[in-house]
Amino acid sequence: MNQPQSQPLKRFLALDTSTACLALAVMENDKVLHTIKAAGERNHSVHLLPLVQKGLAEAGVASSDLNGIAVGIGPGSYTGTRIAVTAAKTLAWTWNIPVAGISSLHALAWSGLLSAAERGAGKNWVVPLVDARRGQAYTALFQARGDHMPVRHHEDAIRLMDHWVEEIEHLWTETPEGEKPEGIWFVGEIGNLEAAAERLRPMLGDRLHIAGCDMEGEPVGRLGAQHLMHGEIDDVHRLVPNYTQLAEAEKLLRKS
Repeated sequence: MNQPQSQPLKRFLALDTSTACLALAVMENDKVLHTIKAAGERNHSVHLLPLVQKGLAEAGVASSDLNGIAVGIGPGSYTGTRIAVTAAKTLAWTWNIPVAGISSLHALAWSGLLSAAERGAGKNWVVPLVDARRGQAYTALFQARGDHMPVRHHEDAIRLMDHWVEEIEHLWTETPEGEKPEGIWFVGEIGNLEAAAERLRPMLGDRLHIAGCDMEGEPVGRLGAQHLMHGEIDDVHRLVPNYTQLAEAEKLLRKS
């Protein structure tokens, strides 16, 4: 995302608390000035504002220098996502700067690619996972080359993991051999979801990769900067978390 030399310098704050890992970045256009990743217990309401202050100070950026705030709107932890969205809206209103919501799953997919040491330079499918319990996951499907920004293939949603794996298996089968990716990466909160993903092993062999990872500040910042630099902003009063809904067909299956 290279900018022309004449592009005026703009500074942004980007943050996400949709997972157990609080991530934030301070950006100057598309350049990362500073990132913070605070993994641990989901106590983001206590730590977020002090870490925002710390991140700005270590980046050498005053709040009055900021030109916008980007925030991960989920899907993910209900409480965690609300914390970041509420903080971003409050700061944007207080500082009179625009706010932009970004997909937390998009940032998590990119985080997984950046942390995957064995990732090749070719095309991969990336499946970010946030455990939604009871066999469900907040998830989506992206396509990426190397560690470049993933491109969306399927929308963010809460899905029954067993059915989602079957859908990915069908998508793989229907994709012509010459168009298949080098591999499929399940990334994020693997934990209880690993067994379902492993059902693809007989079909994919070593083309299946399952790699737990935390949310990283860099992709949160890069996605946020892209939105803000392209004028993709939200009404500060109407920005809300994306909790997503279970697909209607899966609701019926759950009831049966």
